Amino acid sequence: MSSHNEQEKPALKPSSRKEMSRRQFLTYTLGGATAFMGAGALLPMIRFAVDPILHKKGAGDFIKVAEESKITDQPQEFTFELKQQDGWYASTATLTAWIRKNEQGEIYALSPICKHLGCTVGWNNNKATPDEFHCPCHGARYTKAGKNLAVAPKPLDQYKTKIENGWVYLGDIVPNTEAAKEV
Repeated sequence: MSSHNEQEKPALKPSSRKEMSRRQFLTYTLGGATAFMGAGALLPMIRFAVDPILHKKGAGDFIKVAEESKITDQPQEFTFELKQQDGWYASTATLTAWIRKNEQGEIYALSPICKHLGCTVGWNNNKATPDEFHCPCHGARYTKAGKNLAVAPKPLDQYKTKIENGWVYLGDIVPNTEAAKEV
């Protein structure tokens, strides 16, 4: 009798396909969704941190400002426009520079922004202190080369300059090196 029951029961075949349990399915689904949402939150932050490194500086770093022949040993005020891009906002800024030749005939340009509190300095605009840059806001004074004499803690910044085809080009603002040459 027992041999009859054994003949009717089909033999169990080993499964060739591994079945996924309900628990494994939920684990994979939730883990995948969490990883996708985490990547969506992290990628913009990584791109924001790395983006300035990926940008190349343009060739237009210098701007044509004045003819070289018009520069004298007395500081002259020149204005120029700088096209700038701030995020998605493009604008044009009007900037000013004081340009002159030093005793060696080298041309340099000073920023008019006072190092005390950011007001705009002028040349020979105070009769009590002639031949000096003077800040009308708090009385800061600078020499012809931009060296600080009173109130301001540092000399006036200067622009990078380049002479090309008889024109003076101005670049980025850098710390003043001309004031150190002055005695």
